[in-house]
Amino acid sequence: MAKNSYPTWEHFIKTKQSPYFNSRKAFPMLNAETPTFMGIPVAKTLNDIKGADAVIIGAPYVATSGEEYMGVSKHEWIQAPKRVRQQSIRYRSGYIQDFDIDIFEKLHVVDYGDAEIPSEVMENQSPENILKAQAAVEEKVVDVLNVGAIPIVIGQNSPCGSYAIAKPIAENTNGEVGCISLDTHWDSEPIDYLTNDSRIAGSESWKHKMYQVHKNMHPRHLVEIGERGMLEDKNIIRKYLQQGTRFISSWELRTSLGIDGLIKELDRAYNGTDSVYAHFDMDVIGGAGPASGDILGEAAEPIGLTEYEVIRIAHEIGKRGLSGLSFICIPPGSPLIYRTIVYVIMYLLAGLTLKSD
Repeated sequence: MAKNSYPTWEHFIKTKQSPYFNSRKAFPMLNAETPTFMGIPVAKTLNDIKGADAVIIGAPYVATSGEEYMGVSKHEWIQAPKRVRQQSIRYRSGYIQDFDIDIFEKLHVVDYGDAEIPSEVMENQSPENILKAQAAVEEKVVDVLNVGAIPIVIGQNSPCGSYAIAKPIAENTNGEVGCISLDTHWDSEPIDYLTNDSRIAGSESWKHKMYQVHKNMHPRHLVEIGERGMLEDKNIIRKYLQQGTRFISSWELRTSLGIDGLIKELDRAYNGTDSVYAHFDMDVIGGAGPASGDILGEAAEPIGLTEYEVIRIAHEIGKRGLSGLSFICIPPGSPLIYRTIVYVIMYLLAGLTLKSD
């Protein structure tokens, strides 16, 4: 394996055998190179997800018309759902020693595979192809919501890793829907830059679309965490603040609020709502994550959240409950980053078990 390159599946399997890695001889596979998340059961049909508490879904989509997204090859970005699953089978079981809890003894979790995103969208980012890709993710999310489970979508770009989850949650909730969002960017521009088409909830516009379309979602129930610096349009941010959004910048987190103070502020998304959608745009870690920030390319910014802060927030969301979780902008290429996603999911599920207890 070349230095600083992500290992092949064959190399990963050959080198993972140690007392600290998954010692099972076999585990369910989604395809030749992709195990299920944490070796949980495969769900191929709607009947297979009935009775589940949470369901893993992959949404491999990258929003670019060229060969790169944010200065990094699109072929690296799109591997996230597969690589998160690969890294997850390092671990022996669902037992988390921090809480003395085996998640899979408490919760029924299955892997519903990847959404059937049309392959042509990667070469032709027409609005029609993007809408087909979004619909493929929505279909699986709706299946999960209809059986009363929580969809956990490992995506990479909008709309497939964000709006495609928010939309069905809003449509399946009778009352108000809160949102907890971690990000480096507000993603609230009025139009998608890639297509210039108002139908598309794109990488920098999906949140604007979410609040524009879904009347049971309002910025007063939004807790926005992690943005910092000079990237944004002041008029957009000030409008959110005027509408009641609780914005917690990295600066406020570090200089005054602290992680425990931030956790208390999560309640703003729950007060007066019937469900909460959690969205983790992992460029929020910037250069502060467990691997070099430049693996994010142009998406990297200083004063990012640490992996502990992101995982702690996920755990506390789990303790409060949620209707869905999604990931985008998972920094490509670092095994440690993919393991961080595994921890975010597992510690959130641990929170759910504590809530149910």
